[in-house]
Amino acid sequence: MINNTEAKLASKRPRKMAREPQAKEADSAPAKRETKIDTVLGLLSGTEGTTIDQLVAATGWLPHTTRAALTGLKKKGHTVRSAKIDGTRLYRIDGVAL
Repeated sequence: MINNTEAKLASKRPRKMAREPQAKEADSAPAKRETKIDTVLGLLSGTEGTTIDQLVAATGWLPHTTRAALTGLKKKGHTVRSAKIDGTRLYRIDGVAL
């Protein structure tokens, strides 16, 4: 007959030591997920450019947040250009950040 202590020990899972070597798989590196800034950079890289409304729709940000992100891209070294064509301001990015 099994006593209570033996039954408790049998039902517990084995303990792991803090410094036990972990098996690592070389192919299991997580893929980099696309961020909203990546989305903004993709839209700005087009030849025609993009409007604030298109950027707002793509990211879900408010217009002032989107403009702040454009300023952040400028500070990171991207050349963000804007032009007003037929009353609509278009933004475009030239080149890659240094």
